[in-house]
Amino acid sequence: MTLNVEKLDNANYKVDATIDSKDISTRLEKMAKEASKSVKVDGFRKGKVPVAVVKKMYGEKLQQDAESEAVGEVLNAAYKEASIKIEDVIGNPTFEKFEDKGETKELELIISLKPNIDLGDYSDITPEFDKPEASEDEINEELDSIATRYAKAKSIEDDRALENDNIAVFDFKGILDGEAFEGGSAENYELKIGSNQFIPGFEEQLVGMKKSEEKTIKVTFPEDYQAANLKGKEVDFEIKLHDIKADVKPEIDEDLAKKALAKEDATLEELKDQAKNIVTDSKVRKLYEDELKPKILEKLIEKYQFDLPRNIVDQEIDNLVNQKAQTLSAEEIEEVKKSEDKLNELRDSVREDATNSVKATFIVDVLSKAENIEVSDAEISQVLYYEAMMAGQDPQQLIEYYQTNNLIPVVKMGMMEDKLFTKLLKLYKEDGVEA
Repeated sequence: MTLNVEKLDNANYKVDATIDSKDISTRLEKMAKEASKSVKVDGFRKGKVPVAVVKKMYGEKLQQDAESEAVGEVLNAAYKEASIKIEDVIGNPTFEKFEDKGETKELELIISLKPNIDLGDYSDITPEFDKPEASEDEINEELDSIATRYAKAKSIEDDRALENDNIAVFDFKGILDGEAFEGGSAENYELKIGSNQFIPGFEEQLVGMKKSEEKTIKVTFPEDYQAANLKGKEVDFEIKLHDIKADVKPEIDEDLAKKALAKEDATLEELKDQAKNIVTDSKVRKLYEDELKPKILEKLIEKYQFDLPRNIVDQEIDNLVNQKAQTLSAEEIEEVKKSEDKLNELRDSVREDATNSVKATFIVDVLSKAENIEVSDAEISQVLYYEAMMAGQDPQQLIEYYQTNNLIPVVKMGMMEDKLFTKLLKLYKEDGVEA
């Protein structure tokens, strides 16, 4: 074996090596002999399987294992020659070349290391900003929104017509070809007009009806309706409207405060404080996402200069290329597949973003350790559970999806980043309350 190790920069080493093909053959022979003692092959007793049979059955796998073992030896020799600590190596070495030259195998690979980042004084990375405040109008608007959540439907007393967002209490009977059809009738049914619970055209034709009014409406069932006998059919519905209800919001008072805050001794002032906090928190989050966070990331990338591990940058380029590919047309994707130049052009188009993303990730990791920022598994599960509930998904299925696709570290890094930045910006006190 011949070996040459070249330091490319502080995070990457290039290894050129030549391995004698006889060495790999010797390793393969040894592995085959060891395997012959344990493999089970029909027609042979255990431990008596001929080496030639083992090589014939498992030759390709044994060749790969022998080559991997030889490469492992190359890597260990390279670590020793370059005084590389194994704990400093990040990811797997990437092969630039592995060629069979007959009597030898020539390989070239890149070993990448974790960056060494000297943080120094980082007090200048946080931008100046004015803390958002809630106006009286915004607080009142939020109080009104809280009251809306506790609104109750009550029958209207005046003799007016049914409107959108009202609740209609009515009987209906569906008629198809002169006969009532199964599942098409109900009495005293309550339907919020505009909720689109019924097939298109049904709710719209109820608008304008008054209490005790009767009418017949015509609607056409969709072509993809689940009941085969109704697909695409025009039917009549006989309607009798009994009552009209409207949501009535409660007064914004002490009683509402007790309900909304779930406290028997809650006061209206406490409810107003709650509304103020909700508005302020929303403004702070928007300011953070739209302005403060991007500015901090930009400052970090500008402030710290260090060499990046090539393999990690390449992985991020792959990720961004895959994301960008989803926005391309079928024709554009086919072009990229057929042309190496097009592929390189696509990779180059995301290289800067990938480089900055990897750089920021390493800086955030080091800063988080310096600031004692941690994210627990329970916190990650809580975030994913909330995401699932908001999307109407099964939380366990979503968590399993993230685990299967190795997305948990991405979620964790995002949460750690937000914890770190909000702490540095002093957006919140230690107990989570706004500063």
